[in-house]
Amino acid sequence: MIEGILEAHMTLGDITIARVVEMEGPMMRPEDLLPAATPEMLDLHRPWLEPHYLSPSNILIMSIQSFVVRTSQRTILVDTCVGNDKQRSNPSWTNLQLPYLRDLKAAGFSPEDIDVVLCTHMHLDHVGWNTKLKDGRWVPTFPNARYLFTQVEWDFWKERPPVQSYNHPCIDDSVLPVIDSGQADLVKTDESIDGSAWLEFAPGHTPGHVTLHLESDESEAVLAGDIFHHPLQVAEPQLRTEYLDIDPEAAEATRIDVLNRSTDEEVLILGSHFANPSGGWIRTEDRSRRFIPA
Repeated sequence: MIEGILEAHMTLGDITIARVVEMEGPMMRPEDLLPAATPEMLDLHRPWLEPHYLSPSNILIMSIQSFVVRTSQRTILVDTCVGNDKQRSNPSWTNLQLPYLRDLKAAGFSPEDIDVVLCTHMHLDHVGWNTKLKDGRWVPTFPNARYLFTQVEWDFWKERPPVQSYNHPCIDDSVLPVIDSGQADLVKTDESIDGSAWLEFAPGHTPGHVTLHLESDESEAVLAGDIFHHPLQVAEPQLRTEYLDIDPEAAEATRIDVLNRSTDEEVLILGSHFANPSGGWIRTEDRSRRFIPA
């Protein structure tokens, strides 16, 4: 597993997008993430999945990362990974001590530079660096930022529903302290951040899941959150992450909708868990969709 990776800034008109990686490498067996994936399916798509997204031993190569979007008006940090010092049910994500903030600075941003923190949803690998441990208390990591959570998402998680109980601790240590600080804005699922960046409702993975749509100089990009967990789902959108999606059927419908609107169009797709290169185009080749790195 590689920790602490920087990718050169991507550009979209006058927008720049930086990638700051908390963890990346071979992470999961296909059958653990996508139970309906078959060996035949992997072999069919292996030519374009390797070497970036599938290892020779059939382990899915994935990433846990943030994107930093700089528009002409705002610096927006999208999703904040797992975080340090957090207690999680996954031992490999417990009490992490990773150089995320150092790498954010190496990418050209201090915590004070961030104007907006957008959490596409409230899963533990998307909210962790919302807070840091200071004098035994969880405090917001980005002191000048407004944190955006959709009202729909917060309404769901604040009740601590039995579903996905493993996720509940992150609400207490990575969401509530931000709300209590007064830095949180509970927004609509189609909220505009500025003239070139806005939210689009993308439900299914969680009830209030959103993507960030960017547009500049007639170029478009979609920061897709967890609509896709792996590029294999671009070619096989019926593959569901059953235990991660709160509404798998709705998540599949959202995935297909994004594919229908983006395939063979000039829309850059960036997947939260797509390993380097994490940005690319959806193209039709050999009567199948493929994710083509930009």
